[in-house]
Amino acid sequence: MPVQSPLKQRDIFESWESSVRSYCRSFPAVFAKAQGCRLWDIQGNEYIDFFSGAGALNYGHNHPRLKQALIDYIERDGITHSLDMYTEAKAQFLEQFSQVILTPRHLPYRVMFPGPTGTNAVESALKLARKVTQRESVISFTNAFHGMTLGSLAITGNQFKRHGAGVPLPFSVHMPYDGYFGDAMDTTEYLNRFLDDLGSGVSMPAAVIVETVQGEGGVNVARSTWLKHVAQLCRERGIVFIIDDVQVGCGRTGPFFSFEDSGIFPDMVCLSKSISGYGLPMALTLIKSELDQWEPGEHNGTFRGNNLAFVTATESLNFWHDESLTKAILQKGRMVEQALREISTRYPQLSPVVRGRGLIWGLSVDTPSDAATRISRAAFERGLIVETSGAESNVVKLLPPLTIPDEALSQGLTLLSDAVRQVAASEA
Repeated sequence: MPVQSPLKQRDIFESWESSVRSYCRSFPAVFAKAQGCRLWDIQGNEYIDFFSGAGALNYGHNHPRLKQALIDYIERDGITHSLDMYTEAKAQFLEQFSQVILTPRHLPYRVMFPGPTGTNAVESALKLARKVTQRESVISFTNAFHGMTLGSLAITGNQFKRHGAGVPLPFSVHMPYDGYFGDAMDTTEYLNRFLDDLGSGVSMPAAVIVETVQGEGGVNVARSTWLKHVAQLCRERGIVFIIDDVQVGCGRTGPFFSFEDSGIFPDMVCLSKSISGYGLPMALTLIKSELDQWEPGEHNGTFRGNNLAFVTATESLNFWHDESLTKAILQKGRMVEQALREISTRYPQLSPVVRGRGLIWGLSVDTPSDAATRISRAAFERGLIVETSGAESNVVKLLPPLTIPDEALSQGLTLLSDAVRQVAASEA
């Protein structure tokens, strides 16, 4: 059967797919193949991937070891779908996750499989926190993003996303994230004041949920001291402290968990995106044992037992037997930071600001207002896939695979610099 032209194939999407589609509007190619940090469209055009499936492909596309483990499992007719029944694949994942991730970090969490996506992990954490504390409200932070289902939307800051709910989003309070009023102010003092003041109108919450780095919110990075203060105020008041590590966990900031360098021990942790290692749907909610107060079946879902994801997740954990990947991530992160700081120095007319950790970085460009979108578009025309984030899409967000070779990383950064130069020149 002959390959259809890109225009003909895009006509198919225009005719049949919902108008809610999003990323394809930013990257209007019909992709056919991917390997490592590169993708190819049906015309054979090659792209370097600084998007990584919005953080779901930390180990790149079709990593050979993960792919072979999956092929072997399928060829021996391994269980694919199992709800929450016991399977060999699940047992192997749990054992590997405990031995490689939890035990060395002295994290005695129980592992819950809440459903296939990040918002499932968040919803289950909120639900359990409310059950345990017998309280209703949850405190989250400005510019937070926690998912698109109603409970997760209620604690998400983005006005556009929240408006899509079509109904009121109650039982949530938004407080200022670290740096919201500038670096000189510790906003946990603001939060403390509200919780201690009986006239503040803010009741004692069931939980406080936070991202250590707000990816969708514009790559806002919380300081370790701030995270420690949030953890302390939760501990002192019996508030369940939840870390949402859906996008910045699984090594994105360097260590496996983004909170490790802060020395904190959250009550619950939400993981998804790259936990399967292969882009297969999978999510975890990690729960301190004393908080694991579920009744059997009290929270369930059809696709909790994605055994194909268990197989690739188990194999992906072999990256974490030692510190070599963490060291490589931090080294590559320094390459990205240096390149972005050179760009920001070269094009001050765009009012650039650089921020990030590990291999999640943002270049905020506020002048003109659509500069980040134009940079992303110009980068795509050059063969680089890089998205925008922030409430006003004013941040160019870099999420290259953690395993990207230095040569490809450098090549992608050069393409990005060329795209910024084009946009800056148009403003001269």
